Amino acid sequence: MTMRRTLFAGVAVLSAFALAACGTTEPAGETAAASDGSAVTVTDARGVEVEIPAGATDVVALEWVAVEHLQTVGVVPVGVADAAGYEEWAGTGAPLEGDPTDVGTRVEPSIDAIAGLAPDLIVAVAGRDDAAYTDLEAIAPVLVLQGADAADPIGTMFDDLRLIGEATGALDAAETAIGAFEAHLEEIATTVADAGIGGTPLAHMDGYENAGQVEIRPYAEGALLPAVFEQIGFTNAWAGEGDAQYGLGITDVEGLIALPDDAHILYMTVSSSPDVFTEQLATNAIWTGLPAVQAGSVHRLPDGVWLFGGVSSMTAYADAVVAALSPTP
Repeated sequence: MTMRRTLFAGVAVLSAFALAACGTTEPAGETAAASDGSAVTVTDARGVEVEIPAGATDVVALEWVAVEHLQTVGVVPVGVADAAGYEEWAGTGAPLEGDPTDVGTRVEPSIDAIAGLAPDLIVAVAGRDDAAYTDLEAIAPVLVLQGADAADPIGTMFDDLRLIGEATGALDAAETAIGAFEAHLEEIATTVADAGIGGTPLAHMDGYENAGQVEIRPYAEGALLPAVFEQIGFTNAWAGEGDAQYGLGITDVEGLIALPDDAHILYMTVSSSPDVFTEQLATNAIWTGLPAVQAGSVHRLPDGVWLFGGVSSMTAYADAVVAALSPTP
């Protein structure tokens, strides 16, 4: 299995489940605390009340977005699922801090490795079978983030960050990061307007090879990436539907014919993963015949920006999109 297929499986295992509830937090100032002040109770994406020791610092993150959220509020995880993969796929937009222990894959974390760290808290993302939490909850409290919700992708990202902030006693840091992100988007929206590129239709997609065939994963309405680039003045060129959690669609190369002629195609990969757009599709007549390809409007964005990440990743993504679309002086 290629790295890209492994990463796709990591996301697919999350998006394959129906969403029972969105992650919520108690209103500020109303967080339930134990009578001795030693714990805080928050409600996670499962609707479960999770009691967490006050000032939890030894935290294990089982998804990369959880790693980023923790670091955003000043908590350096002691354990990270697939730490090497994080550094490759997310380390530019939100560099990995500290020297966390690798605790297995995001799909199959190691219970023994996690137990060996004796964490205060384990952070996961919605999509796992409820039974998967049993062994983890025998080690430490498990906080489940929503991770994504196509009904409100940016709002869900903020809610998860606030939930992490509340759970770790760093809600102020979460609010500060959210404010800085919103201000940055407003600033670069002005840049987009001034450059005369507002309204440009963009289609962000992943490409991977499956049994010798190229499959395309477009980011539909409801995905986080289009929500971000729409905030700064662009439009989403992909009209197809995506799944209810991550807003991800799937098509073949022929399906890309539906893109408008003035669309720009965006994608990201890493050096260890095949670039199907420049390799497998280089001689594909349908691909090379697309108006975007013929016009030179296909843009590989910088490596290492996690496309399902938090405010740091999405800041780096928005900056990369503007840089790719801005006219050359």
